[in-house]
Amino acid sequence: MWPWGHLAVAYLLYTIYTHRDGRRPRALPVVVLTIGSQFPDLIDKPLAWSFGVLPGGRTFAHSVFFAALLLPTVALLAHRVDRAAIGPAFAIGHLSHLLSDIPPSVLLLQDLSATTFLFWPVFEPPAYHSPGSILDGFLRYSMGWYEGVQLGLVLVALVVWYRDGTPGLGAVRRGLEHTVSKTP
Repeated sequence: MWPWGHLAVAYLLYTIYTHRDGRRPRALPVVVLTIGSQFPDLIDKPLAWSFGVLPGGRTFAHSVFFAALLLPTVALLAHRVDRAAIGPAFAIGHLSHLLSDIPPSVLLLQDLSATTFLFWPVFEPPAYHSPGSILDGFLRYSMGWYEGVQLGLVLVALVVWYRDGTPGLGAVRRGLEHTVSKTP
């Protein structure tokens, strides 16, 4: 799944999570959700595709074993800095990434062999062509029905995000303005 597809799935799940208590998503948790939704790829793709340290782009940070250590640690740190709401946001982002990386063939063909990446290093990740770099990865993939579904999810998520009051946009804008004003 493309990065924007991961973010769309994560945001839609997170807004359902927050609205169940009659709340709307808030800025800081949405920023953390965004990071969580990309986190496995931010670790695995460069280490596999650019540096050759990992055997594939869905291994170490895509493993449920890594998640079992990471998510409680993030929740504990969030609680310690009195920002408990970012723990669930990161967890939803991270876990939704893992689930949305499971290919449609698992559901359509009941082919569980494509889920072995979730249990790395106990099981080898599924064989797939690994690009030579992250740029090669972007250039190699084309638009098919699966990418069309992702684009549809992005559009739905953008509408929902807008209806939620664009949480996180102001925080990102202020951060960028602060960074630009500090640049000599």
